[in-house]
Amino acid sequence: MQTETTASAPANSTEQAPRYSLWQLVFYALRLGTLGFGGPVALVGYMHRDLVEARKWISEADYKEGLTLAQLMPGPLAAQLAMYLGYVHYRNVGATLVGIAFVVPSFIMVVLIGMAYVTYGGLPWMQAVFYGVGASVIGIIAISAYKLTTKSIGKDKLLWAIYLVSAAVTIITQSELVWLFLASGILVWLVRAPPKNLFKQGGMNMLALFPAQQTAVTTIVTTTDWSVLTQIAVFFAEAGAFVFGSGLAIVPFLYGGVVNEFHWLNERQFVDAVAVAMITPGPVVITVGFIGYLVAGFSGAVVAALATFLPCYLFTIIPAPYFKKHGKKPGIIAFVDGVTAAAIGTITGAVVVLGQRSIVDIPTVLLAIATVVLILKFKKLPEPVIVALAALIGLAVFQAR
Repeated sequence: MQTETTASAPANSTEQAPRYSLWQLVFYALRLGTLGFGGPVALVGYMHRDLVEARKWISEADYKEGLTLAQLMPGPLAAQLAMYLGYVHYRNVGATLVGIAFVVPSFIMVVLIGMAYVTYGGLPWMQAVFYGVGASVIGIIAISAYKLTTKSIGKDKLLWAIYLVSAAVTIITQSELVWLFLASGILVWLVRAPPKNLFKQGGMNMLALFPAQQTAVTTIVTTTDWSVLTQIAVFFAEAGAFVFGSGLAIVPFLYGGVVNEFHWLNERQFVDAVAVAMITPGPVVITVGFIGYLVAGFSGAVVAALATFLPCYLFTIIPAPYFKKHGKKPGIIAFVDGVTAAAIGTITGAVVVLGQRSIVDIPTVLLAIATVVLILKFKKLPEPVIVALAALIGLAVFQAR
């Protein structure tokens, strides 16, 4: 059966039988999901180091194709790359098992933290911990936004314009507008690689398709009197299906819905949810499990996680066989550049929006600045260590008051 599986691979690099078993790869994903700190960029780097360079299970070509697909499709970058690497030799079964193994450890962690948060959240020590951690998380997100900006925007004037507009819109509206992502991708596509016969073939009618779908979904969720679990499922499925960029790109989107639209959480609870995602390993997007738990208990956590990760799973396995054939077309590359610029601008705007809620006095200002300095000066210092120190400082400040 293995010969048949590898023979149908979409790339020459996968025609040879794999040098590893499916369960070896699943165990690796489980380990990475349990111990992989540092956010999406770090997790992507770990996969290249371990699977391409050290173990040589995955070819460089397959890895690059998976990374490109993960960047092109909406959803969490690291989780989608892990799924694609599972797909390379073991197709849908591999993508499914690897994806589950990668996500489950951090999901269990955030649910346990959610249980403690609900039980002890009113105690001073819990408030003190998140007082320090919240300020530190703002510093971490700020550095991530800076790195993404310098790496992805460069000196391109068009991308800078998109970036600045997206950041400004996020700050003014205090939410993420998905149609702006899609419009940015389409704009760069039309400027850099305009398709032939666009107007004759009715292509302009397609420009409004995705924004209209997004608006329709939002309208349905906010106006229909459904149960809370159903609302959670629809909202988080929308988040998984329409949010582009790194895991942090989902933060402003969630803020707009969870805090402003549905009022499931207050601003302090939302910042705490982001902090939980920062101090746990695995994908940053797993914060949806914590949010779901606060809204509707364990059932809410399960529904939120499944709804968020199901779209990115489908966006990985469905286009995978065809991506090698079309993924390098100029139009697709241009669209990705535009969407990425808008996503990074949104993350930058989210730093300002969330910072207004978490940086409230001199100690929190100093904590945020100290976090930035530590990350810049000690590049190998793990972020969870910084967050843990911030938690201890928060406890000390509260005790001194």
